[in-house]
Amino acid sequence: MTVYHKEMTVTSKLPVTFHDVSSGVEQAVRESRAKAGIATVYSQHTTCSVILQEESHDTTYDGTKYILQDLVDVLERIIPKCLHERQYLHPGPKHIKHATRNLGEEAEWSLNTDAHLRSCLVGRSVTIPVISGRLELGQFGRIYFVDFDTVRARKRIVHIQIVGE
Repeated sequence: MTVYHKEMTVTSKLPVTFHDVSSGVEQAVRESRAKAGIATVYSQHTTCSVILQEESHDTTYDGTKYILQDLVDVLERIIPKCLHERQYLHPGPKHIKHATRNLGEEAEWSLNTDAHLRSCLVGRSVTIPVISGRLELGQFGRIYFVDFDTVRARKRIVHIQIVGE
């Protein structure tokens, strides 16, 4: 049995960022040489998700695929963007104190509760079958790493693990 791990780095911008990581995951499957097994794509970041979605050829003016913008719009109705302190219970004063004193962060960077909640709802990983050395994504399937955190742009790590033979 083979276990292969690879990391990809993506750079998120504002607003919500969708990174199509399908080709990177396909490359990792080839590098693993697994012919049958599973590929898991995972986010360690608690404001990010990994999703499977179909290719959408139309985009908004900022380049977001329509189907992905639809997801953002639906989530906005369920979990409104955090616009000010005390809109949500989190972050509380202890969290802000820890973030600013111990991590060197700006207090307003913690106003991302919506991103944490969206990530919990959507999920932080997907698992895809590997059959005959290829990802089983279907005709239109794509793998997206989603950064819901809109308080600042930054680098993120995408974990890819292939288990198979």
